[in-house]
Amino acid sequence: MVLVTDFNTFTNCTDEESLQIKSYLSVVYSIIFLVCFPGNIIVIFIYIFKMRPFKSSTIIMLNLAVSDLLYLATLPFLIHYSANGDNWIFGVFMCKFIRFNFYLNLYSSILFLTCFSIFRYIVVIYPLNYFFVQKRRWAVVTCTVVWVSSLVAASPMNFLITSKENQNKSICMDLTTSEDLDTTRWYNWLLTAIAFLVPLLIVTLCYTVIICTLTTGPHTHTLYKQKARRLAILLLVVFYFCFLPFHVFRGTQIELRLQPVSCFTENQIYAFFIVSMPLAALNTLGNLLLYVVIGDNFQQAILSVLKLKTNKIMK
Repeated sequence: MVLVTDFNTFTNCTDEESLQIKSYLSVVYSIIFLVCFPGNIIVIFIYIFKMRPFKSSTIIMLNLAVSDLLYLATLPFLIHYSANGDNWIFGVFMCKFIRFNFYLNLYSSILFLTCFSIFRYIVVIYPLNYFFVQKRRWAVVTCTVVWVSSLVAASPMNFLITSKENQNKSICMDLTTSEDLDTTRWYNWLLTAIAFLVPLLIVTLCYTVIICTLTTGPHTHTLYKQKARRLAILLLVVFYFCFLPFHVFRGTQIELRLQPVSCFTENQIYAFFIVSMPLAALNTLGNLLLYVVIGDNFQQAILSVLKLKTNKIMK
């Protein structure tokens, strides 16, 4: 009953501007897919065949690329959904799977990037422990914990999400329009606090300490400082620009279902939420840049692949 009331209210409130903003999703998702899907295939190829022997950071980044690729493989369904006027034609199972996969990628990416930041913190602040943290078994254990934690965090989506018929359309519902509003509220705040705000705090503290240490360290090479700053800025941009707006407006959108607000306010928040969805997906592009910034080994591996392809073409 709550879902029908809220959805009808939203439908009556939705104006042409909000619908036009939502139509941009198919365009933005298409760009992300065309750039990041082949990009992640190349990254995975390079990590598997060109970056041996594996270090802990390599294993974490490889798992991050696999997570991104799994999400990017589902984008064509969302592109079709948006381009088709929000008419879902792929059934209930695929609706649940697509939404589940989005949250699985979102929180596995957050956790992988957080683990990578902790590893970087240990290497820079406690360099004597470098060889200890670079042992592969720690990376394998870390990645296993991340995958299991992400699966547990995203699993309630299978019970809260479904597709519904509305105005001769099949709508693939999102968390913000879930039928069980009370459960959704608690789930949203727990998920935001544990799976996003805590990692956000850890990443911010790690790179603040790293930058301060490298800035005041008299024996730190200038190039190393520049690389560390670029890495810190890129990761913080991913967290604050890609992840933060999505969590803020998702929570606001859910809370608005309990508060009587004007159509203008509802449309504004909804428009911001729609814009924040592809921003969250842009983390896959940020991750592609991250692989290049991390170190010279990855850059050299890319150059070797390009050189090999060029030589084959020339022959």
